[in-house]
Amino acid sequence: MMSGVGGGYGLTAASAAAVDDFLESARRHPAGMLIEGDAGIGKTTMWNTVVQRAAEAGFVVLTARAGQAESGLAHAAVADLLSAVDPEIVDALPDMQRLAAGRVQLRDHAGGRPADERATAAALLSAVHAAGARAPVLIAIDDVQWLDASSRAVLAFAARRLKGAVGVVATERTGQQSQERAASWLQVGTGGLARVQVAPMSLGALHSMLSDRLGRRFSRPAIVRIAEASGGNPLYALELARVMDGDMLRPGVRLPSTLAEVVGLRVDKLDDDVRDVLLVAASVTQPTVDLLAQTLAVRAEQVTALLESAEVEGVIAIEGNRVRFTHPLLASGIYDSAAPARRREFHRRLADIQTQPELRARHLALAATVADDATLATLDAAADSARARGAPAAAAELVELAIRLGGDRVSRRIRAAEHHYVAGDMPRAAELLDQVTGDLRPGVLRAIALNLRAGVRIFEDDYAGAVVLLERACADAADNDEVRVSSLVALAFAQGMVGAFEDQFASALRAVAVAERAGVPALTSQALTTWVYVRLQAGGGLDGPALRRAVELEGADGDTPIPFRASAMQGLALAVTGQLEDADRQLAEIAQRCLHRGAEHDLMAVTGYRTLIAIWRGRFDDAGRLAADLLERARQVGGSMALAMSICAAAAAYRGEETQAREFARQALEQGAGHVPLTAWARATLAFLEVSLGEHHRAVEAAEPLMALYRPFSGTEVITGSFLPDAAEALIALGRHDDAEQMVGALERNGAALDRPWMLAVGNRCRALLLVAQGDLDGALGAVERAMAEHDRLPMPFERARTQLVMGEVLRRLRRRDAAEQIVREALRQFDGLGSPVWADRARKILARVNGSGRSGSVVLTDSELRIAEHVASGMSNKEVADALYVSVKTVETNLTRVYRKLGIRSRAQLGTQLAQLREA
Repeated sequence: MMSGVGGGYGLTAASAAAVDDFLESARRHPAGMLIEGDAGIGKTTMWNTVVQRAAEAGFVVLTARAGQAESGLAHAAVADLLSAVDPEIVDALPDMQRLAAGRVQLRDHAGGRPADERATAAALLSAVHAAGARAPVLIAIDDVQWLDASSRAVLAFAARRLKGAVGVVATERTGQQSQERAASWLQVGTGGLARVQVAPMSLGALHSMLSDRLGRRFSRPAIVRIAEASGGNPLYALELARVMDGDMLRPGVRLPSTLAEVVGLRVDKLDDDVRDVLLVAASVTQPTVDLLAQTLAVRAEQVTALLESAEVEGVIAIEGNRVRFTHPLLASGIYDSAAPARRREFHRRLADIQTQPELRARHLALAATVADDATLATLDAAADSARARGAPAAAAELVELAIRLGGDRVSRRIRAAEHHYVAGDMPRAAELLDQVTGDLRPGVLRAIALNLRAGVRIFEDDYAGAVVLLERACADAADNDEVRVSSLVALAFAQGMVGAFEDQFASALRAVAVAERAGVPALTSQALTTWVYVRLQAGGGLDGPALRRAVELEGADGDTPIPFRASAMQGLALAVTGQLEDADRQLAEIAQRCLHRGAEHDLMAVTGYRTLIAIWRGRFDDAGRLAADLLERARQVGGSMALAMSICAAAAAYRGEETQAREFARQALEQGAGHVPLTAWARATLAFLEVSLGEHHRAVEAAEPLMALYRPFSGTEVITGSFLPDAAEALIALGRHDDAEQMVGALERNGAALDRPWMLAVGNRCRALLLVAQGDLDGALGAVERAMAEHDRLPMPFERARTQLVMGEVLRRLRRRDAAEQIVREALRQFDGLGSPVWADRARKILARVNGSGRSGSVVLTDSELRIAEHVASGMSNKEVADALYVSVKTVETNLTRVYRKLGIRSRAQLGTQLAQLREA
């Protein structure tokens, strides 16, 4: 199993302890180890030790070795890992994942719907977890620096999401390299990655290793010279010892100064026929005797004879039909030392043999200095094949290879950018698009490029920039309905995120009209879904027929983003209309499909909706769990954090976790600076939190950006107007009755027009608060009774309990003590049961007032009157009170007059004493 150097050489006591610690950790939770060092230092020796000990300890071991050859398939390492998984596990994967796994392993043809790289990653993750249910699992990858881009993307995805008893061990060569270091992308679970630097061999260990391997003894001076030249690198030392004769060991004679140089000396000694067969082997990632024989047009027996002479020299090992270099440096030495024309000749021969499109295209490209039309066409077809197999990164690489070989066309740059975009490499996609959009003339090609560039802007949360690009794309695509629909749908989304609601409404309408003309079912579904949401948000109600048609036209296996997916809109519509259990069931099914596809961004969006629904249903523990999952995925994906932080803030606030809620909201506002719609839930949460704590001026301050954003809009649906009842309650408490009336009236009118129980329940609750503040207790009782009637058809227990508190207050002021006590106690039980300590405490305070008011017969002040009275009693002037509470001096004077009348006093001096008596009562 060892390559180049073997046995336990180079494995120090510290390294052995690191291996033991790693495997012990992997038995309990996901653990990662990265073995780093120079070429030939002994990384693979240590890696093999981990693999061997894991197998002996009962681990399921999945191994992959990356190759340096440029002619390999995408997802080669993933295919190796999956091939080691029990076939029954792979066969039991969900359909989409099983298809992706089959295509990676070339067991399924790439016809039909293209596979998704995210589904490939999800398939690997599911297979590892299924295997882990039987025994601990070790994923072992040698030479990660040579992983193909597609394998790297899949492994990065899977490693971050590992659960249970799983270990990941990888080796990486240090030194200059073009790829980013594995430590930056290979993060295992939440525990990170332990990094182990392989140390050079000691003089004694080198002597033992060389004597054992070469069967001869070396003098101490010779060993010292070898050790000094090699720096304790065992492969370097071994190769030096192989090529050196007695003269070279004498002091003063120059030794090869690099490992590459000594490998070159070793390669130069081989016969030409042997070097030819080795050159073919070095030109492919998985050389076999049969492939070498076919390429060289000789019999397999002749190839075997040539290989055996190289095997004697320790260059290669023959394992059945497979051929393996004992160290990758020997393969690169063979390849690099060959004449360029000879390398191109063998790549041409390999291209004639290969039938797999990607392999054939790579060999053709490596055989050419400037590609002809046939080679470029082959590269384009290979890119399409790679994309169909779910390897967009490989597809992008193939298209860019065609560009470098002379096929530099604008269309290829756009196609490469699209592949990079799908693969998640936004910087490279943007770079390619920026190179072409400025030179393109108006037309459909530029519209496609602008759409992609806008997609990158949206990924970066630059919605204003996306709007500008998409408006240009719409104009450029005037003669192509399909591209124009895509542009309009994306434009409507971006306009909503910058608060341009009138423009959004117009874009959604145009999208539907153009989609109907285009006649493409999937695009029509997206346009109708966009229209349904925009109309709903604008206060026009739910367009049921349009939604049903959108669902009918939606492809079952489509890859449509969640904002444009009809089935997701259907789940949201169920929530808006109060059918919360059905809504969550619908969205949970979509979430499961997203999970199977590895569609993280879509899963995040659905999880956000489900968290809100859990809050509305009063399932705060579920909301906390969903919010935590959302946040973890957001951190893994590396996209916008504002939405995730906002949702986490809401979940924490309803559980009464004030500190956490404020911190999440603060981070959300920081992440989404300048985008009020993006941070709407963070602001709404702060408004709710401040109302919960009785800080009404702060509540208004938090809600003001939302009030300003939606003031021109007539929509009051819960999905966009959840802040309205909290803002109205705070305004009422501060005496800003006219401002509150606008919101309360809108909730009541829209609730009646659209038959929305949420709007009617919270609207009537706020109406009751407003009437109490205006002194109309009988009217307030009627309003709160109407609110309670609506709660009977609204499965939102927390909102019901809030309304019960208001009802209890009204009944208390009407001196109906027994009824008040009963309703408040019911609310208290509900808050305690839901796990909302802040509101439970509030209910207890009201209950205390209910019990106290029946005995003392004392007067009762409204919240706004009490707050102003307390500030005045502390010695503040009317103006100072007005500034502190964000109200006018006139409001302070009016409330203070009512307080004096109710308490039967005439001066500020008496106010403190009366307030103290009220508290005692």
